[in-house]
Amino acid sequence: MPEVRVEFHEQLRELEQEALSTIDLASAALGHAIEAVVNHDQELAVMVIEGDDRIDGRYLDVHQGILSLLARQSPVASDLRLVAALLHTIMHIERTGDLAVNIAKLVPLMGEPPSGAGSDIMPKLEAATAQARDQLKQAQIAFEQRNLNLAENLVSQDDVIDALNRQIFQEAIESGGSDPHSREWAAHMMLIARYIERIGDHTVDIGEQIAFVISGEFREFTDASRPGGVPA
Repeated sequence: MPEVRVEFHEQLRELEQEALSTIDLASAALGHAIEAVVNHDQELAVMVIEGDDRIDGRYLDVHQGILSLLARQSPVASDLRLVAALLHTIMHIERTGDLAVNIAKLVPLMGEPPSGAGSDIMPKLEAATAQARDQLKQAQIAFEQRNLNLAENLVSQDDVIDALNRQIFQEAIESGGSDPHSREWAAHMMLIARYIERIGDHTVDIGEQIAFVISGEFREFTDASRPGGVPA
């Protein structure tokens, strides 16, 4: 193999490693954001918000690194699939970081939970967060190993978060009552649960990119426009 191609593949591999390692940063940000919510820790929330610059920086590094690589080399079809998948994947990771920031920004707004509220909701938020972080790790491993089964399994894993999101929504509605503070707190809980649910969706999107790298064909694992989310 010509030396220039060897260098191309080495640089592409480094960009892949940088993109996938950013999953660890996004996962940690999510964990800290929910910890800040549970403990009403405004200092930790600020740390999450400020730490997002690191994730954004990684996004820009990978994005610009790939564009620079393409400007110097003409990738073959299999390399081009990986390039396209990495551009999409780093975007999903960056958006995961943004969602963690959105959660952290709610901490100073929501106040303490109303008396009697949160005993059922908070554990479910923590469970949904743990599930989302597990899915992020699974997506990372699936990409590294080019493991199609792990990538496709993200769909069934994500059903767990979807179910918890529905439960939190219902319990938040029931706990809202007539008190303005209670209703506002419940609305924040629903919003946080929705952010976590979106993070789960991003892991499924990464799984679709993994399948594309492996098979050369892009297909959506689920289709929200069809009953049951079954793809055409």
